[in-house]
Amino acid sequence: MFSFKEIASVTLILFSVIDIVGAIPVIIDLRKKHGSLQEEKVTMVSGLIMIVFLFVGDSILRLFGIDVQSFAVAGAIIIFILGLEMVLDKHFFQAHADSTSSIVPLAFPLIAGAGTATTIISLKAEYQVPNIMIGILANLILIYIVLRLSNQIEKLIGTAGVNVLRKVFGIVLLAIAIKLLKTNLLSF
Repeated sequence: MFSFKEIASVTLILFSVIDIVGAIPVIIDLRKKHGSLQEEKVTMVSGLIMIVFLFVGDSILRLFGIDVQSFAVAGAIIIFILGLEMVLDKHFFQAHADSTSSIVPLAFPLIAGAGTATTIISLKAEYQVPNIMIGILANLILIYIVLRLSNQIEKLIGTAGVNVLRKVFGIVLLAIAIKLLKTNLLSF
């Protein structure tokens, strides 16, 4: 049942899709906008979304008459807007001082968005559920660590470094969004 090879594969696949390291400029930017990221809440909500999609994601989408491709396109649009914010220094998402300000867009769609959800749904076809769960938990630990250390990371690379990373990863987010759009729009 438990397979180290499966756990390692799932963990690496999810780590690549979530790309928490690549999200550092967004995390730093959100911390500046909102002051606090509520790291525990963001990690728990991200985990909850991933676990829900592991067990009932395909059913939820079918319930609403949504196919995986449409879900991925919607997530791609949000990611595209986040990328535009980073590259253009314009803010499309309003900064609210409520309890969800760091949940959206950080937990969803950045961490546990369409790419992560569709990946988890497809992992079920190849890997055992307990091994996927452990892979999800391993990624949640890494997510929490990066969220907690974002201030130290910002101090380490400085304001200029953050600005450069923000622009570079803004372009990366735009490219990811375009790839998601292209892949999923062509499948209709």
